[in-house]
Amino acid sequence: MKRRIVLGWLAALRTASAQNTAPSTAPTSRLDSTQSRIVRDWISVLVHAQLEQGPSPRWTHRDCAGLVRFAVAESLREHDVPWRKSMGLLSRPLPPEPDAAQAKALRQRWQRADGTRGAFVSALELVQANTRFVSRTFHQAQVADLLFFDLGDEQHLMLWLGPYVAYHNGSSDHSDHGNHGNHGNHGDNGLRAVRVAQLRQWSDTRWRPEDSNPNFVGLFRLAFMA
Repeated sequence: MKRRIVLGWLAALRTASAQNTAPSTAPTSRLDSTQSRIVRDWISVLVHAQLEQGPSPRWTHRDCAGLVRFAVAESLREHDVPWRKSMGLLSRPLPPEPDAAQAKALRQRWQRADGTRGAFVSALELVQANTRFVSRTFHQAQVADLLFFDLGDEQHLMLWLGPYVAYHNGSSDHSDHGNHGNHGNHGDNGLRAVRVAQLRQWSDTRWRPEDSNPNFVGLFRLAFMA
């Protein structure tokens, strides 16, 4: 039943995107451009820190959707000295603080398929109910946009960070989706960072972000971002 729902949504999305009228079930309330840029900058800082230092103990659900949830939640919180110390960010230049009231209203309030809201959503729920479709190319990509792949029984997300995309492969061993390079010297913790040009050349073509790849659904933007 779940698979039929997924297929129906994907079919409607692909038809609509071809007509440039892609639907969105996401709410229309958004941060303004300034606040969106601040949150994007925080997401970039946080994901880069995970790649450089290894996963934070604050990040408990380590998979592709978990990376997105973690980065968004930590971006929308207060970044006081104890938090910065715990994240290894005390000596780094950091973005301005996001607006406290707006951040509080958004933090850990993901829309779920059953209509409830909370801190946890699956990769599919994250995209279906909490983003809007942008494109199947990267001309309009912005930091913190999501690359969404559908492989039938599972879905996968990658985060666009400008110079590269980042993701977690869902494991902490040496298994992987392909020949994706590891970033940093912390062993194989499941985190990956790779340039799009490299991703387009992977031997496992399921992960190529190209219009000719039926597994690549497209680029999506978090619904609360401008």
